[in-house]
Amino acid sequence: MQTPPSVAVPNSFHQRLIAGERLIGCWCSMASPIVAEVLGLAGFDWVVIDGEHAPNEISTFIPQLTAMKDSVSAPVVRPQWNDTVLIKRLLDIGFYNFVIPYVEGEADAKRAVAATRYPPQGVRGVSLVHRGSKFGTIKDYLKQINDSITVMVQIESRTGVENIDEIVAVEGVDAVFIGPQDLAAGFGHLGNPSHPEVQAAMEKVFAAAKAAGKASGILAPDEADARRYFALGATVVAVGSDLSVFRSGTQNLRNKYLD
Repeated sequence: MQTPPSVAVPNSFHQRLIAGERLIGCWCSMASPIVAEVLGLAGFDWVVIDGEHAPNEISTFIPQLTAMKDSVSAPVVRPQWNDTVLIKRLLDIGFYNFVIPYVEGEADAKRAVAATRYPPQGVRGVSLVHRGSKFGTIKDYLKQINDSITVMVQIESRTGVENIDEIVAVEGVDAVFIGPQDLAAGFGHLGNPSHPEVQAAMEKVFAAAKAAGKASGILAPDEADARRYFALGATVVAVGSDLSVFRSGTQNLRNKYLD
Protein backbone atom coordinates (compact mmCIF):
# COMPACT_ATOMS: atom_id res chain seq x y z
CA MET A 1 0.00 0.00 0.00
CA GLN A 2 1.41 3.37 -1.01
CA THR A 3 2.07 5.76 1.84
CA PRO A 4 0.24 9.11 1.75
CA PRO A 5 2.21 12.13 0.51
CA SER A 6 2.19 13.67 4.01
CA VAL A 7 4.39 10.82 5.27
CA ALA A 8 8.13 11.44 4.93
CA VAL A 9 9.36 7.87 5.37
CA PRO A 10 8.95 6.31 2.90
CA ASN A 11 8.37 9.25 0.57
CA SER A 12 5.82 8.11 -2.00
CA PHE A 13 6.39 11.16 -4.23
CA HIS A 14 10.11 10.38 -4.37
CA GLN A 15 9.37 6.76 -5.23
CA ARG A 16 7.02 7.75 -8.03
CA LEU A 17 9.44 10.35 -9.38
CA ILE A 18 12.40 7.99 -9.69
CA ALA A 19 10.09 5.34 -11.17
CA GLY A 20 9.43 7.71 -14.07
CA GLU A 21 5.73 8.26 -13.44
CA ARG A 22 4.04 11.26 -15.05
CA LEU A 23 3.40 13.70 -12.20
CA ILE A 24 1.10 16.69 -12.70
CA GLY A 25 1.64 19.63 -10.37
CA CYS A 26 0.52 23.15 -9.58
CA TRP A 27 2.27 26.22 -8.20
CA CYS A 28 1.05 27.79 -4.95
CA SER A 29 2.16 31.41 -4.60
CA MET A 30 -0.59 33.18 -2.65
CA ALA A 31 0.89 32.34 0.78
CA SER A 32 -2.54 31.28 2.03
CA PRO A 33 -3.38 28.09 3.95
CA ILE A 34 -6.90 28.18 2.52
CA VAL A 35 -5.57 28.35 -1.04
CA ALA A 36 -3.12 25.52 -0.29
CA GLU A 37 -5.98 23.45 1.12
CA VAL A 38 -8.15 24.08 -1.95
CA LEU A 39 -5.30 23.14 -4.28
CA GLY A 40 -4.82 20.02 -2.21
CA LEU A 41 -8.40 19.00 -2.92
CA ALA A 42 -7.96 19.15 -6.70
CA GLY A 43 -6.00 15.90 -6.92
CA PHE A 44 -2.68 17.16 -8.28
CA ASP A 45 0.22 14.79 -7.76
CA TRP A 46 2.25 17.59 -6.21
CA VAL A 47 1.93 21.24 -5.22
CA VAL A 48 4.88 23.65 -5.00
CA ILE A 49 4.67 26.10 -2.14
CA ASP A 50 6.91 28.84 -3.47
CA GLY A 51 9.42 30.79 -1.46
CA GLU A 52 11.39 32.43 -4.26
CA HIS A 53 8.72 34.54 -5.96
CA ALA A 54 6.03 34.48 -3.27
CA PRO A 55 5.76 36.27 0.11
CA ASN A 56 6.49 33.13 2.14
CA GLU A 57 8.69 32.68 5.19
CA ILE A 58 9.05 29.85 7.71
CA SER A 59 6.05 31.16 9.67
CA THR A 60 3.81 31.10 6.58
CA PHE A 61 5.04 27.76 5.23
CA ILE A 62 3.90 25.81 8.30
CA PRO A 63 0.17 26.65 8.10
CA GLN A 64 0.16 25.70 4.41
CA LEU A 65 1.81 22.36 5.15
CA THR A 66 -0.75 21.76 7.88
CA ALA A 67 -3.57 22.63 5.48
CA MET A 68 -2.33 19.98 3.03
CA LYS A 69 -1.73 17.16 5.51
CA ASP A 70 -4.80 15.19 4.36
CA SER A 71 -4.30 15.89 0.65
CA VAL A 72 -3.31 13.36 -2.00
CA SER A 73 -0.91 16.03 -3.32
CA ALA A 74 2.72 15.88 -2.22
CA PRO A 75 3.95 19.19 -0.80
CA VAL A 76 7.06 20.52 -2.56
CA VAL A 77 8.92 23.67 -1.59
CA ARG A 78 11.03 26.07 -3.60
CA PRO A 79 13.29 27.96 -1.18
CA GLN A 80 14.40 31.49 -1.81
CA TRP A 81 17.89 30.30 -2.71
CA ASN A 82 20.28 27.36 -2.61
CA ASP A 83 21.12 28.13 0.99
CA THR A 84 22.16 25.44 3.48
CA VAL A 85 20.67 27.09 6.56
CA LEU A 86 17.37 27.88 4.87
CA ILE A 87 17.06 24.34 3.50
CA LYS A 88 17.79 22.95 6.99
CA ARG A 89 14.96 25.00 8.45
CA LEU A 90 12.56 23.88 5.72
CA LEU A 91 13.45 20.25 6.39
CA ASP A 92 12.86 20.73 10.10
CA ILE A 93 9.36 22.15 9.58
CA GLY A 94 8.35 19.17 7.46
CA PHE A 95 9.32 19.59 3.80
CA TYR A 96 11.11 16.69 2.12
CA ASN A 97 10.61 17.52 -1.56
CA PHE A 98 12.64 20.44 -2.94
CA VAL A 99 12.98 22.51 -6.10
CA ILE A 100 16.28 24.34 -5.68
CA PRO A 101 16.55 27.51 -7.79
CA TYR A 102 19.33 28.62 -10.10
CA VAL A 103 21.71 25.69 -10.16
CA GLU A 104 24.47 26.33 -12.69
CA GLY A 105 26.99 23.54 -12.20
CA GLU A 106 28.23 20.53 -10.31
CA ALA A 107 29.22 22.52 -7.22
CA ASP A 108 25.78 24.11 -6.93
CA ALA A 109 24.09 20.72 -7.31
CA LYS A 110 26.33 19.07 -4.72
CA ARG A 111 25.68 21.92 -2.27
CA ALA A 112 21.92 21.49 -2.70
CA VAL A 113 22.07 17.75 -2.08
CA ALA A 114 24.44 18.08 0.89
CA ALA A 115 22.10 20.58 2.56
CA THR A 116 19.34 17.94 2.61
CA ARG A 117 21.41 15.08 4.05
CA TYR A 118 22.65 14.31 7.53
CA PRO A 119 26.38 13.47 7.83
CA PRO A 120 28.31 11.75 6.46
CA GLN A 121 26.36 12.17 3.20
CA GLY A 122 25.74 15.86 3.85
CA VAL A 123 25.86 18.76 6.27
CA ARG A 124 22.31 19.02 7.62
CA GLY A 125 22.30 20.00 11.28
CA VAL A 126 20.77 17.51 13.70
CA SER A 127 17.77 18.21 15.87
CA LEU A 128 15.91 15.30 17.42
CA VAL A 129 12.50 16.87 18.00
CA HIS A 130 10.99 18.95 15.20
CA ARG A 131 7.97 18.98 12.94
CA GLY A 132 9.78 17.13 10.14
CA SER A 133 10.25 14.05 12.33
CA LYS A 134 6.72 14.42 13.72
CA PHE A 135 8.42 15.64 16.89
CA GLY A 136 10.58 12.57 17.25
CA THR A 137 7.84 9.99 16.67
CA ILE A 138 9.00 8.68 13.25
CA LYS A 139 10.92 5.50 14.01
CA ASP A 140 14.57 5.61 12.89
CA TYR A 141 14.04 9.02 11.26
CA LEU A 142 17.75 9.89 11.40
CA LYS A 143 18.70 6.63 9.69
CA GLN A 144 16.02 6.71 6.99
CA ILE A 145 15.39 10.30 5.99
CA ASN A 146 18.49 10.79 3.81
CA ASP A 147 17.06 8.30 1.32
CA SER A 148 13.60 9.88 1.39
CA ILE A 149 14.46 13.42 0.30
CA THR A 150 13.65 14.61 -3.22
CA VAL A 151 16.02 17.13 -4.79
CA MET A 152 15.02 18.76 -8.06
CA VAL A 153 17.42 21.43 -9.30
CA GLN A 154 16.33 24.29 -11.49
CA ILE A 155 18.09 25.03 -14.77
CA GLU A 156 17.55 28.72 -15.44
CA SER A 157 20.61 30.02 -17.25
CA ARG A 158 22.86 29.48 -20.24
CA THR A 159 25.58 28.28 -17.88
CA GLY A 160 23.23 25.72 -16.37
CA VAL A 161 22.42 24.36 -19.81
CA GLU A 162 26.09 24.22 -20.77
CA ASN A 163 26.86 22.27 -17.58
CA ILE A 164 23.80 20.03 -17.66
CA ASP A 165 25.74 16.77 -18.04
CA GLU A 166 27.75 17.38 -14.88
CA ILE A 167 24.62 18.48 -12.99
CA VAL A 168 22.59 15.36 -13.78
CA ALA A 169 25.58 13.20 -12.86
CA VAL A 170 25.53 14.39 -9.24
CA GLU A 171 24.37 11.67 -6.86
CA GLY A 172 21.27 12.78 -5.00
CA VAL A 173 19.93 14.98 -7.78
CA ASP A 174 16.65 13.27 -8.61
CA ALA A 175 15.44 15.61 -11.34
CA VAL A 176 16.19 18.77 -13.25
CA PHE A 177 13.46 21.37 -13.50
CA ILE A 178 13.49 24.10 -16.14
CA GLY A 179 12.58 27.66 -15.21
CA PRO A 180 11.36 28.79 -18.65
CA GLN A 181 11.18 32.53 -18.06
CA ASP A 182 14.60 32.88 -16.44
CA LEU A 183 16.07 30.56 -19.07
CA ALA A 184 14.65 32.74 -21.82
CA ALA A 185 16.10 35.82 -20.14
CA GLY A 186 19.48 34.13 -19.85
CA PHE A 187 19.52 33.48 -23.58
CA GLY A 188 18.64 37.08 -24.36
CA HIS A 189 14.96 36.45 -25.12
CA LEU A 190 13.28 38.06 -22.13
CA GLY A 191 9.62 37.08 -21.92
CA ASN A 192 9.86 34.70 -24.88
CA PRO A 193 10.53 31.11 -23.79
CA SER A 194 9.06 29.96 -27.12
CA HIS A 195 12.07 31.33 -29.02
CA PRO A 196 13.75 28.51 -30.99
CA GLU A 197 17.07 29.02 -29.22
CA VAL A 198 15.40 28.64 -25.81
CA GLN A 199 13.40 25.64 -26.96
CA ALA A 200 16.59 23.99 -28.22
CA ALA A 201 18.18 24.56 -24.81
CA MET A 202 15.18 22.96 -23.11
CA GLU A 203 15.41 19.93 -25.38
CA LYS A 204 19.07 19.59 -24.49
CA VAL A 205 18.18 19.56 -20.78
CA PHE A 206 15.42 16.98 -21.24
CA ALA A 207 17.72 14.76 -23.30
CA ALA A 208 20.58 14.96 -20.79
CA ALA A 209 18.29 14.04 -17.91
CA LYS A 210 16.91 11.07 -19.81
CA ALA A 211 20.39 9.86 -20.74
CA ALA A 212 21.42 10.01 -17.08
CA GLY A 213 18.31 8.17 -15.92
CA LYS A 214 16.99 11.24 -14.11
CA ALA A 215 13.56 12.83 -14.24
CA SER A 216 12.96 16.26 -15.76
CA GLY A 217 10.24 18.85 -15.41
CA ILE A 218 9.07 22.35 -16.17
CA LEU A 219 6.40 24.93 -15.39
CA ALA A 220 4.04 25.00 -18.38
CA PRO A 221 0.74 26.83 -17.83
CA ASP A 222 -0.18 26.50 -21.51
CA GLU A 223 -1.73 23.10 -22.22
CA ALA A 224 -0.15 22.74 -25.67
CA ASP A 225 3.28 23.47 -24.20
CA ALA A 226 2.75 21.02 -21.35
CA ARG A 227 1.79 18.21 -23.72
CA ARG A 228 4.76 18.98 -25.98
CA TYR A 229 7.15 18.84 -23.02
CA PHE A 230 5.70 15.50 -21.99
CA ALA A 231 6.38 14.26 -25.51
CA LEU A 232 9.99 15.46 -25.14
CA GLY A 233 10.43 13.36 -22.03
CA ALA A 234 9.43 15.62 -19.15
CA THR A 235 7.60 13.77 -16.39
CA VAL A 236 7.24 16.39 -13.64
CA VAL A 237 5.17 19.23 -15.08
CA ALA A 238 3.42 22.05 -13.24
CA VAL A 239 0.45 22.97 -15.40
CA GLY A 240 -0.64 26.15 -13.67
CA SER A 241 -0.61 28.30 -10.57
CA ASP A 242 -3.07 29.54 -8.00
CA LEU A 243 -2.39 33.15 -8.99
CA SER A 244 -3.00 32.64 -12.70
CA VAL A 245 -6.17 30.63 -12.09
CA PHE A 246 -7.51 33.21 -9.64
CA ARG A 247 -6.58 36.16 -11.85
CA SER A 248 -8.07 34.72 -15.05
CA GLY A 249 -11.12 33.32 -13.26
CA THR A 250 -12.06 36.58 -11.58
CA GLN A 251 -11.47 38.57 -14.77
CA ASN A 252 -13.56 36.16 -16.83
CA LEU A 253 -16.34 36.38 -14.25
CA ARG A 254 -16.33 40.19 -14.39
CA ASN A 255 -16.22 40.20 -18.20
CA LYS A 256 -19.49 38.28 -18.38
CA TYR A 257 -21.32 41.34 -17.10
CA LEU A 258 -19.70 44.14 -19.08
CA ASP A 259 -22.64 44.50 -21.50
